[in-house]
Amino acid sequence: MNVAVASHQHIRKINLRLLKKIANALLTELEIEKAKIGICLVAAAEMTRLNETFLKHKGSTDVITFDYHTEGRAGSPLPAAKSGALRTGLRKASPRRGACPTLQGEIFICVDEAVLQACKFSTSWQSEVIRYLVHGVLHLLGFDDSSAGARRKMKREEYRRLREITRRFPLSKL
Repeated sequence: MNVAVASHQHIRKINLRLLKKIANALLTELEIEKAKIGICLVAAAEMTRLNETFLKHKGSTDVITFDYHTEGRAGSPLPAAKSGALRTGLRKASPRRGACPTLQGEIFICVDEAVLQACKFSTSWQSEVIRYLVHGVLHLLGFDDSSAGARRKMKREEYRRLREITRRFPLSKL
């Protein structure tokens, strides 16, 4: 597995080594044997630019995933996810146990949004960052949140994975 983590924001100091460890543990738990994933932590200004450029939505958002492993497509990346938005990638099936999918993509996480949502939902910004990571990985696996039913299924999996990570890792140290 190849997971690269970078921070291009100054809102919060983040333990990139721990974030990478959590990402690798998540991929292992999901039975992903082959992955090439970049995780980039950004501020609201950069997320707004990405959101408006690639998804044509105004303003910032919490997470955007670019899926570089779309069957039958080569060239430019497709934005695979935005919370509450239609997925534009081609792989829409839920992951199957034992399928050993190969994941290739980038997950952009807005730390400003994590701080805002943490205040709104009485949680920690670290937990929100990990929630966004899980959400992005689930999109790379083919989860879709464009319909109510699919969104419920994805949210259940997101919460389940977040609980597992919270038990295994000290998120306060992120």
